[in-house]
Amino acid sequence: MSAYLSFETERLLIKPTSTADAAFIVELLNTPQWLKYIGDRNVRSVKAAEEYIGSRILPQLKKLGYGNYTVIRKSDGAKIGTCGLYDRQGLDGIDIGFAFLPQYEKQGYAFEAASKLSNAAFEHFGLKQICAITTKGNIASQKLLETLGLRYVKLVKLPHDAEELLLYQTDFKV
Repeated sequence: MSAYLSFETERLLIKPTSTADAAFIVELLNTPQWLKYIGDRNVRSVKAAEEYIGSRILPQLKKLGYGNYTVIRKSDGAKIGTCGLYDRQGLDGIDIGFAFLPQYEKQGYAFEAASKLSNAAFEHFGLKQICAITTKGNIASQKLLETLGLRYVKLVKLPHDAEELLLYQTDFKV
């Protein structure tokens, strides 16, 4: 993993997700918020999480040099969430996404991590624009995306998903 960039903020370490994060990924993917707003990935064990990381997370990291990052609180080393830049089928552009364990929500961590990765998208990875998708009911994510400088554009449906999602994009192209 050391070949890939990690990032740091005042309170957080943002490191590429690896199979060493499998136990944390099981916990995150089974939180009520993840299941409600992102969807059930059927990851119920550390072994299943290792397979999920190996098949869904690491290939993009290897291909593009960025992807899913585990967010770690510096003060105690706790793995508190994920944030990433995703090349998603059905979207024209790279999607910024985030998810945090419930006990770490509403403390500014998601904004801190997503802001850092948003800047990295342009400064380190050469992206010209980023986008994001969220469900109609996920008001907290919508507010965070707007705070990050993304604006609602239109409703979209991803391949193999019947739900209409809100598409946000940066207003600017660098």
